Order: sequence, then C-alpha cells, then structure tokens
Amino acid sequence: MTADLDQERHHLIQADRHLTEGEQRITAQLVLIERLGHQGSDTTRAEELLRLLEDTMALWQDHRQLILEAITRYEQAISPPPQADPGPAVL
Repeated sequence: MTADLDQERHHLIQADRHLTEGEQRITAQLVLIERLGHQGSDTTRAEELLRLLEDTMALWQDHRQLILEAITRYEQAISPPPQADPGPAVL
C-alpha cells in the first residue's frame, strides 16, 4: 500500500512538472502569435496549436486531480480517521 502511495506521489511530481512546462509552452506560443500578427503573417496554424496546448493542459489538470484523489484514498487506508468518542458509558 505504501509503495502505491509513493508511486502516486511520484506521479504528482511528474504531473506538476508537466503542467509547469505546459504553461511555459503556452506563454511562448502566445508570444509567437503576437509577433507573427505584428509582422502581418497568418497566425491560423499557430492559434490552432495554442488551442491544442490549452486542451492538453486541461487534460493534464484533470489527471493531476485524479492523482490527488488516489493519494487521499491511500493515505486514508493507511491511517483511517479516528472514531468519534461516544462519551461516558451509562451503567
């Protein structure tokens, strides 16, 4: 069980790295589109790529959320929440 939790934590690190890199790619693509636009070039293909990058980011964000949910499940399985105190026993 802890091996699975460790693996999910590793996946979370990878997902965060992918999201950071994806944000950088989107920023670079926006800069490119702006530059092409100022030069009077056709930006259609660059804009299509931007939409693809944004769609990919949304999928990666969904995947990251699934990883977080898996981590929560594994953590709860390892240490279940404490039971409520029933109070003093009545004799």
